[in-house]
Amino acid sequence: PIVPVRARGLTIEGADGRRYLDCLSGAGTLALGHNHPVVLEAIRKVLDSGAPLHALDLATPVKDAFVDELFRTLPAGLADHARVQFCGPAGTDAVEAAFKLVRAATGRAGIMAFAGAYHGMTAGALAASGHAPDVRVARLPYPQEYRCPFGVGGSRGAELAARWTEAVLDDPRSGVPLPAGMILEPVQGEGGVIPAPDDWMRRMRRITAERSVPLIADEIQTGVGRTGAFWGVDHSGVTPDVMVLSKAIGGSLPLAVVVYRDELDVWEPGAHAGTFRGNQLAMAAGTATLVHVRENGLAERAATLGARMLSRLRALAGEHPCIGEVRGRGLMIGLELVDPGGAEGWEDGTACAEVGTGVAAGADLPVAAPQPGPLVPGPAAPELAAAVQRECLRRGLIVELGGRHASVVRLLPPLTITDEQSAAVLDRLADAVEAAARTHTDPDHGTRPPGPGRRQRPSGRAEGER
Repeated sequence: PIVPVRARGLTIEGADGRRYLDCLSGAGTLALGHNHPVVLEAIRKVLDSGAPLHALDLATPVKDAFVDELFRTLPAGLADHARVQFCGPAGTDAVEAAFKLVRAATGRAGIMAFAGAYHGMTAGALAASGHAPDVRVARLPYPQEYRCPFGVGGSRGAELAARWTEAVLDDPRSGVPLPAGMILEPVQGEGGVIPAPDDWMRRMRRITAERSVPLIADEIQTGVGRTGAFWGVDHSGVTPDVMVLSKAIGGSLPLAVVVYRDELDVWEPGAHAGTFRGNQLAMAAGTATLVHVRENGLAERAATLGARMLSRLRALAGEHPCIGEVRGRGLMIGLELVDPGGAEGWEDGTACAEVGTGVAAGADLPVAAPQPGPLVPGPAAPELAAAVQRECLRRGLIVELGGRHASVVRLLPPLTITDEQSAAVLDRLADAVEAAARTHTDPDHGTRPPGPGRRQRPSGRAEGER
């Protein structure tokens, strides 16, 4: 219901004169927020220069500057031996190009992807996403704490996920031939803001390297400082064979590229092309964004501020049983909403509120005693999540929904958000959760006591802590 007419930084002004705090940021595209001065200056400079705005694959000073800055930020193990392919303007086209690349380089056809993934809406990218209607890609379990596919969570759940991957690759009767590549997100975004454990990421790198399977890192949403490191793979120290990039690298304008190891560069010229792969304004805006993030330490700032926001949100979860889990990395944050009258508890039937103490990471509180079985998470509550989103909008806050059942409220604020603005965002979100929870409480079920220990894991580690 918003008709934006002006925007700056975190703020959007609607045609009705209302102002909103934008924590969607173009699905993570606006690393510096709306109309940042360095982006506008870069665009104006190209416009005023008389340079061509459309250059296909021709080399230009604007393009050279973008490539130089991009390669300066890449993981060293990749930047030293890499090629770059400019694609069509959307990230999904970069995914398609990456699939073509690894298939040409390996002579194999299959792709391995993960449950809950989102890689785009074109045919090949959609087939590798978690909601694919026609499965043509081998699907693997993605480790997560709250809804672990093996029911155990933590490092044990990640270990089982890795073993499953090895078994699928090594079992001659698994039904999955050795693939052309494996694609993964360092943090699943649309899948519900689920950070991959660093040890598991390193395990995936070893598994693929030992079997000569190119590893494709989808950094379309996690890149350019979003997760508290310049690239999501930087947390684990993993160097992928291929990186697909879009969103923030264009500085708010359409741009997508594939960066890959030079040994994979076996495809013919023109094997992947697109009319708008030479977008000069996007390259200029992207260069300005990359430089500003790097020179001003915005990735480190995202890590610090994101940790504070997660801590406060976990405290909020201790007050509201309808928040099943708070998770995220850097300024990529999610709250999973659940039915507060549902079946969350320990597998032996013990209610979560009856055991343990302490939810917030680092809280100076006792740790829960180990329990006999894994935690059974509460039922997803997409209607409640939608109600929270509506209540946020009424309070002038724009948030996104995601997750397996659209039950995760997502925050993707610009990296330039201030301490004061982050406090305002969390105040509005807390009010929205309280209002939505009050409206949606079922009097026949009631609510569980909001004791701060109701989601403590047997490991004694707080949820979302990596």
